[in-house]
Amino acid sequence: MHFNNKVIIITGGSSGIGRACAEVLGGKGAKIVVTGRDLARLNHLSETLKERKIDHLTIKADASLEADNMMMVEKTIERYGRIDILINNAGISMRALFEDIQLDVFKKVMDINFYGTLYATKYALPYILSSKGSIVGISSINGYRGTPARTAYSASKFAMNGFFEALRTEVMKRGVHVLVCCPGFTASNIRNAALTADGSVQGESPRDEGKMMTSAQVAEALSEAIRKRKRDLILTTQGKLAVFLNKWIPGWMDTIVYNQMAKEKDSPFK
Repeated sequence: MHFNNKVIIITGGSSGIGRACAEVLGGKGAKIVVTGRDLARLNHLSETLKERKIDHLTIKADASLEADNMMMVEKTIERYGRIDILINNAGISMRALFEDIQLDVFKKVMDINFYGTLYATKYALPYILSSKGSIVGISSINGYRGTPARTAYSASKFAMNGFFEALRTEVMKRGVHVLVCCPGFTASNIRNAALTADGSVQGESPRDEGKMMTSAQVAEALSEAIRKRKRDLILTTQGKLAVFLNKWIPGWMDTIVYNQMAKEKDSPFK
């Protein structure tokens, strides 16, 4: 009953982990607000939520634009009058060596992953302070351990983690819960949509998606972490091990991570 009638905003929720969160949390009685840039995917999600009788609102919005985040919050308040949980899920990845990547591609990743989170949190915060609700950041193991050929992505997730750590401390005496979720490798379209050095879309995932945690599993674990008002959620054995080893043997991890990334299909190190 924890999520019954709670108003939850999910940015970038038309596919992957965001879509799974909409379905899982909506199934637990929440009122769901989902944003995304792809109107066709939003409409498809809306049909699914309607079939399941989930009260929802879909909003076409670009997470990287401050005005769109302000509009997202305004439309949510206009429709539901409150915000209980904000899930900052919108994100994009990249795969290219730093020496090759165009700087506007690096900036695009930062604008979506970090500034998109910043804008959404800024405009939703007054309402979450009022409801003593939750702010969630969908970060990554890359927020603890940077990986080669993902410099922009790693930088954006480190920035997210530092931002939420500072914000958590600011609001900890005011009843607001801040959770950072680091899923590890999850089967979704994030690697297919990852940007290459010139900004074009990668297309094919370089990893075996079938061996990864599913988006639905992440959503279920996330819902439980929100219910328990956890501080951090690190998923997958590989993810937990990477965080632990990077803390205690960071020098060795440089070599381990390099070797793992070099094994990827079409690795830039080959």
